[in-house]
Amino acid sequence: MRRPQPTRRAVLQGAGASLFLPKLAYFDEAALEESQSARRFLAIYTANGMSLPKAEHNIPEWHWYPQELGPDYTFPKSTEPLAPFRKKLTFLSGFHHPSGLKSDPHCCSDMWLTGARLYDPPPGTYNTISLDQVVAAHTKHQCRRPSLVLSVDQGVGYLSRSGTIAYDPTGRPIPAENDPRRIFDQLFRADHASMRDERTQLKRRVKLIDAVLEHSKDLSKKLGQSDRDKLDQYLTSLSEIEERLIASERWIDVPLKTQDHSRLDLDADKEADPGAYYRSIFDLIALAFDADITRSIAFMLTREDGMGISDTFPLKLGLSQTHHKLSHASDKTGQHDFARFDRFLSEQLHHLFTRLDSYPDTNGTLLDNTLVLYGTGASTTHKSSNLPHLIAGASNMGLTHGHHRRHEMERLSNLYLSILHSLGIPDTAFADSTGRLEDSLFTYA
Repeated sequence: MRRPQPTRRAVLQGAGASLFLPKLAYFDEAALEESQSARRFLAIYTANGMSLPKAEHNIPEWHWYPQELGPDYTFPKSTEPLAPFRKKLTFLSGFHHPSGLKSDPHCCSDMWLTGARLYDPPPGTYNTISLDQVVAAHTKHQCRRPSLVLSVDQGVGYLSRSGTIAYDPTGRPIPAENDPRRIFDQLFRADHASMRDERTQLKRRVKLIDAVLEHSKDLSKKLGQSDRDKLDQYLTSLSEIEERLIASERWIDVPLKTQDHSRLDLDADKEADPGAYYRSIFDLIALAFDADITRSIAFMLTREDGMGISDTFPLKLGLSQTHHKLSHASDKTGQHDFARFDRFLSEQLHHLFTRLDSYPDTNGTLLDNTLVLYGTGASTTHKSSNLPHLIAGASNMGLTHGHHRRHEMERLSNLYLSILHSLGIPDTAFADSTGRLEDSLFTYA
């Protein structure tokens, strides 16, 4: 919930005055901000590509992309659960990251939201800032948390096998949270005492590390590069948590919007029921947006190369192989099962879109004021071209949906620059962008 905007009456209240103030730009700007819709961004990533079966597999109806371009397309079985939202989403084909063609194919999740040159980075660097963090930098003054970084696995993982899709302005990975109950407590149950205790513990940990470094000046020489990277990532993690706590403390006395949390399943077990787990996270995302706690969220649904618990999700759904193995399947059965897992993910997205569309918001619903980007860093079998993507929502940001649009060998960074402009962020470039997209999907203010 945003802080109350000032009015001319409020300024004079209690002053014993009965004067009318002249019309001031200060009040016009406040009124304009209040009348405009909050603009939110949600990035959702799935690893290992999507099922794009070949002609010899003889299952064209299970191709992730619609077979037709334009507005008159038929939803494939892989994305059929999204059909009720036809007028609120757009399929995008043909996109790629130019640097992806030269990188380790397992780096595709690292670079998905950054477009960074990972194959031969400048000395002392690895990645660059991710799209969600650019959005967070422009919206953090408007909400309690700059951003929310989520993943099926907690933490950051490691290079080329990352467990997060969010990177700070220096290109360092931002640790992701994965436990529904912890996420809920952080978002909705924060208080002065708990924040103070958490910050005290953080400071103790930082002081301990500082003491070790102070009394062991040659420690960095003794540590290998991997250990130095781990220590650096740990310190970055502490800094991120402290920054979040400080930001939250500023809002602690501003009451949260009253909401119904009774439908939440905070004990959803991803090992037992992956669908229930995803739905619980999506419910939390919708509630966080509805309460205006944050306006930038990144969620990593699955991890690359067989990493983490998500690789076993297809097996838990009764499919024949793990997620990574299915992505390499060259036979009809394997590709069919790969596509069936795509459909499972589409069912979870349907749940999210339904939730977002059920919350009333300024000039429409949360979905109308939220730009949702869903995609992957590979097409299939680690290919770096024609990356499957869709965009949903954001009708109040000028987006016109209902099409399958193809942009042959178009840079993803150009799409990302278009997203920033739709969110009202006037950056002139993002990563290796050459310009924003000029088509009928985007209508820029």
